[in-house]
Amino acid sequence: MTDPRLDAHVAAIRRFNRFYTTQIGALQEGLLESAFSLAEARVLYELAQSDGAATATDIGKRLGLDAGYLSRMLRSFEERRLVQRRPSSADGRRAILTLTRKGRSAFTRLDASARAQIATMLAGHSAAEQRLVVHSMESIERVLASAEPGHADAEPPRVELRAPRPGDMGWVIERHGALYADEYGWSTNFEALVAQIVARFMHEHDPARERCWIAWNGGVRAGSIFLVKDSDTVARLRLLLVEPAARGMGVGRRLVDACLQFAADAGYQKITLWTNAVLEAARAVYESRNFRLVREERHTHFGSEQLGQDWELDLSR
Repeated sequence: MTDPRLDAHVAAIRRFNRFYTTQIGALQEGLLESAFSLAEARVLYELAQSDGAATATDIGKRLGLDAGYLSRMLRSFEERRLVQRRPSSADGRRAILTLTRKGRSAFTRLDASARAQIATMLAGHSAAEQRLVVHSMESIERVLASAEPGHADAEPPRVELRAPRPGDMGWVIERHGALYADEYGWSTNFEALVAQIVARFMHEHDPARERCWIAWNGGVRAGSIFLVKDSDTVARLRLLLVEPAARGMGVGRRLVDACLQFAADAGYQKITLWTNAVLEAARAVYESRNFRLVREERHTHFGSEQLGQDWELDLSR
């Protein structure tokens, strides 16, 4: 059986690929009105960035190119005096590839044309629209790169927590509604609940005892959390959300820890929260911070049967 949501996502990505390859002229015989194909231009780029330490094997692995195809391309580059080979000082069986003066000149022209093309593409759009394009592309890169070998060993992106700014509260409502509908099939009743919580916070919150944090990563919103007053001694943790592209970066733990520190500083003795058993990642964060499950009850508030859970953390211990 096919998954309708997956089929729709596949169709959307293919549609974007068709649009963007046309937008940047990737289908033309010569990229950017040059004598080079897209693949050739990409290999020239890798050679230009290698500081004279690249081998054919390195480039092939980095770009996922067939060894025979790459070999023919490099041979053509040598015949056109764009690339030269020299034996490796560390291993005579390996050849180091470098751009010749002619090759570097060709790359410089290509690089300048590419920059000018993108600048022209963006110039007709506002600064906000340009940021949206860049942030969306960064999100695509983070999500798809997370499955690549070696990604786990890379330096983790920097995550910052900040107070909400204009537009953030609308984002909290929209992302909760869209994300929980997509991942768990929850109805708009959940989005309505989130909207009520956010609206109350915006109109009534006490800055000395209540707080909201927005997680920020790579220029985009990565998550949110709220801490609100339940009573003089009890605080309530609400609306923990981590964007799919930011999962695995410790965003959820950072957000919860910010709540715990603020609650302790504000003089609360206990933190309580309500969640659902299906939200396994969030529950794992709560358990790691010594919250304990105190009550469970089934409900159908969001269009399907769920197991609601109350958790508590005693700050006085």
